[in-house]
Amino acid sequence: MLTTSVSAKGVTVIGATFPLMFERLRVRRCYYQRSFSSGSSTPDRVIWPIGSSTIVPMHYLDHAASTPVLPEAIEAMLPFLADHPGNPSGGHRAAQEAKTALEEARENIAALLGCRAAEIVFTGSGTEADNLAVKGSARARRHLGDGVVTTAFEHKGVLASAHRLASEGFRIYEAAVTSGGIIDLDQLADLLDERTVVVSVMLVNNEVGTVQPLDKVTAVVRERAPNACLHTDAVQAVPWIDVATATSGCDLVAISGHKFGGPKGMGVLIVRDGTDLRPDIEGGGQERGLRSGTVNVAGAIALATALRITQERRGGELIRIAALRDRLWDGIHVALPETRVNGDVAAKVAGNLHVCFPGIEAEVLLLMLDQRGIAAAAGSSCSSGATEPSYVLKAMGMSREDALASVRFSLGVASTDADVDACIAIVPELVRGLRERTVVNA
Repeated sequence: MLTTSVSAKGVTVIGATFPLMFERLRVRRCYYQRSFSSGSSTPDRVIWPIGSSTIVPMHYLDHAASTPVLPEAIEAMLPFLADHPGNPSGGHRAAQEAKTALEEARENIAALLGCRAAEIVFTGSGTEADNLAVKGSARARRHLGDGVVTTAFEHKGVLASAHRLASEGFRIYEAAVTSGGIIDLDQLADLLDERTVVVSVMLVNNEVGTVQPLDKVTAVVRERAPNACLHTDAVQAVPWIDVATATSGCDLVAISGHKFGGPKGMGVLIVRDGTDLRPDIEGGGQERGLRSGTVNVAGAIALATALRITQERRGGELIRIAALRDRLWDGIHVALPETRVNGDVAAKVAGNLHVCFPGIEAEVLLLMLDQRGIAAAAGSSCSSGATEPSYVLKAMGMSREDALASVRFSLGVASTDADVDACIAIVPELVRGLRERTVVNA
């Protein structure tokens, strides 16, 4: 019988010991442990259900949802989880130690993102950063106008913020996107005027992975809406793009640590000098009064570390991950030639493969993939007990049937050839089985 044991030295699996640096991945109702070999930045491929004696391989292809925390990030944050309890807002020595570490992390993040340390505002997530940016800037500029313009396939954190502003009397407009998942710049220009106070366009779409022409967006906004504050959700961009360069013309930029090897629950909003915001969370006045609440010092340190490592390794990882993604697509497409890629392939980030499998239900396929050890995601969500098509795919003009048949495989730094091999072997088998079942039941 295969057994596992945990000791002070680490986790032992079939006689091999690994240091106790692991991430627990919540996959529906099971927890999984992933161990890291000493000195390795890539998780070992063995994951098993906690409390189980049977090893279950897990091929994690959902990096767009969340990424494994880098060992270096864990190591950097541990002292401020275990040994440094000070609140950075306090005055005693322990508090000042926390304050010093927090400000050092802020300076490091600012240098990597091409801004000043004073322009970094720590938040609890990318969604919170989006909320603060969209609602905070609109409310602060209300005296200049009432127009808010975004796109039809923004992250829900942006769209929900815009809808909230609509209830306060703001005019909300959503620019269309093409079938390839790119903003319609002509329509964007038509929606802008001197009364527009906020424009929010994401850098990389979170579902289909298409990169938006932010430089062109910036030029249109500055020409047509001189009073507008320009915000971009760059949460999905950090592993793939030099965010400092791509967002240099934006007033507000949101990122989230867990999308690039940092911990969950840690976000950043860049607030350029001269950009007025009204806070969404009020209280003790931390973060220059823009985001009250005790700052997550350990999370900020880990985010800074993960950001540095991601940027240092980006060049090599882009080539490696793009090759894995292309091989995955070739394997699926050869076996299932009727499959289609959703979104303009030339505009996609390296790790995104969003595929339509005509004639099947993606949610059923995902459940079967999970049972076979493959973690992926669908471009749909459950609402009120009914499966609804992804609003992103709907905005791109896809039919309901095709949207409900679409699956997102997202690769990242932890992805390996073994993940791709497993997917190529298992996905076609399951898709064919689902289609045969559909024919029999018809």
